Order: sequence, then structure tokens, then C-alpha cells
Amino acid sequence: MHLAARANTSPGDPGRWDRGEPLWKLAPRRDADGRPYADFMMLAPRLNQRPAAEIEALTHIIRDVLSRHEEWVVFADLNLKCNVLWVSLKHQPGVMARIVTALRARAPEFKLVAHQPTQPG
Repeated sequence: MHLAARANTSPGDPGRWDRGEPLWKLAPRRDADGRPYADFMMLAPRLNQRPAAEIEALTHIIRDVLSRHEEWVVFADLNLKCNVLWVSLKHQPGVMARIVTALRARAPEFKLVAHQPTQPG
């Protein structure tokens, strides 16, 4: 699983969370066998206006939740400039709902705003 966070000042481990390329260049679209990944996006309004310590704590929450689903999560990007979390995962019925529910349970400020429900095929 690849995790990236992007902002002018990056919280967390600078080796893993740093300013990145445009999302369309980073997010994988298909697996090695050509099957499409499912994607979802969550918004955390005004996240980038919070104190650095709160942002740091939230990045640890995100990592913890996503690492518990690392079998399915292939990519995650936290864009602090836009206050958006993007996650790409292997298609499996119910996995996206479990991950979103787990994120919202620990970080209720995140709101699901978009997902890409393409079925493999």
C-alpha cells in the first residue's frame, strides 16, 4: 500500500508523507491483470486550518485504519491543500463501506463525497 500526504508543510514521517505529483499521475487505475480498482474520496472541511499536532494525529488514525485493510488498499493520498483523502482499493463487495465506516468512526470529520463504483470486467 502506498500512502502519500501533500501540503506545504507535511506532517508525519517525511519519508512517506510528502508533497506529491498530481493525483491523476499517482493513483493506480488497474491491477497487473488489468482489473480496475475502486476509488473513493472523502472531504474533511478546514482540516488544513487545524494545528499541526491535530493533523499529525489524524494522519496516524488514517494510517492505522488503512493498514488494517492493507490486503485491499493499494493507494491513499491525503491532500491537505484541498482537505481531501483519496483511496484506491481492490474491488471486493463491501470493502469500501467497511473502510469508510472505520474511518468515520475514528475521524468523523471525514465525509464521503465521491466514489468510483466500476465493477471489474
